Amino acid sequence: MEEGEESEELSEVKEEHHVKPGEKPLSRSKTKKTFIKKTRSKKSTTCTQCGKSFTTKQCLERHIRIHTGEKPFSCDQCGKSFTTKQCLERHMRIHTGEKPFSCDQCGKSFPIKHCLERHKKVHTGDKPFTCDQCGKTFLRASHLKRHLTVHTKEKPHSCSVCGKRFSQLQHLHRHEKIHTGVREYMCFECEKTFITASHLKKHQRIHTGEKPYKCSHCDKRFNRSGHLKIHEKIHTGEKPYTCDQCGKTFLRASNLKAHLTVHTKEKPHSCSVCGKSFSLLQTLHRHEKIHTGVREYMCFECEKTFTSGSDLKLHQRIHTGEKPYTCSHCDKRFNQSGHLKSHEWIHTGEKPHTCDQCVKSFPIKSHLKRHMKIHAVEKPHHHSLKSL
Repeated sequence: MEEGEESEELSEVKEEHHVKPGEKPLSRSKTKKTFIKKTRSKKSTTCTQCGKSFTTKQCLERHIRIHTGEKPFSCDQCGKSFTTKQCLERHMRIHTGEKPFSCDQCGKSFPIKHCLERHKKVHTGDKPFTCDQCGKTFLRASHLKRHLTVHTKEKPHSCSVCGKRFSQLQHLHRHEKIHTGVREYMCFECEKTFITASHLKKHQRIHTGEKPYKCSHCDKRFNRSGHLKIHEKIHTGEKPYTCDQCGKTFLRASNLKAHLTVHTKEKPHSCSVCGKSFSLLQTLHRHEKIHTGVREYMCFECEKTFTSGSDLKLHQRIHTGEKPYTCSHCDKRFNQSGHLKSHEWIHTGEKPHTCDQCVKSFPIKSHLKRHMKIHAVEKPHHHSLKSL
């Protein structure tokens, strides 16, 4: 069968082969040998699984690993395996920190060339991927894919350990590391470990002080895009999260979640050391650091340490003199949003903290606590004076 096909194709080649003037014509045997060699060479570089053809045998061998699942190149740092040597070399940059590709607009560096190309779209404003449901545009196809789950509510990927469901497989894989305890990415500054490279990258900005995200309204900078997004809502006045109990609105979902405990009074998270209960798990984790003594955030000005990044940030304003919160009534400025809130009650006359003993109200919680001592203190010497 193959011989018949070859002879048929050979006759077509003979017809197509024209001898140029002054050129010695090829003999039939030479023409046949050349054709058979080319044909067999083509067949030897075609994948038998999917029919895809390659220019070299090496390319075919590399391609076949997609079908076999073979990953012969392993990282000696974390044990992760790859199908090609180039993929391993690219991966090694995570461990070495090498970033050979730099943006000519802002100087930001990347370990992989396609990451640089994708980043450049931030400067051009190009968002080529559009949601056909709501018209929202995205920089990456993966971002659009993730966004679409907002409309479909689909969560097809389930954790075999705890049953939690996810809209994307990569989110499930990341979640599973919580159960396995695998934390392969380590910070060389403080040796803290992380389950993903992106989490490590965000953490490292604590040490470097890098704040790549800038507010277009007030020039304030942030180390995370999510923090910038939340901050910009201060300028727009947007508060998208509403309490269904009292109608109060909030800037963040976490703020709403914390507020709901006012209505439920629920505190399901208890400290195993002192028994203190908390409404939020993150509040418990922050509290537990009091017992463990872990204070991983340090001020470079005075070397004072803190249990959370937010506490460090508030403290640093003592050194910088930054007062980002301005009173809308008198232009007085404050370094904490809570201080501004308490101050504004002077103008509004609001007194949200009420004594349950005598119904007297106060604008500041500490004032109520101070007042409560009046009811708590016993005065036995008054009785002795009366008896006299």
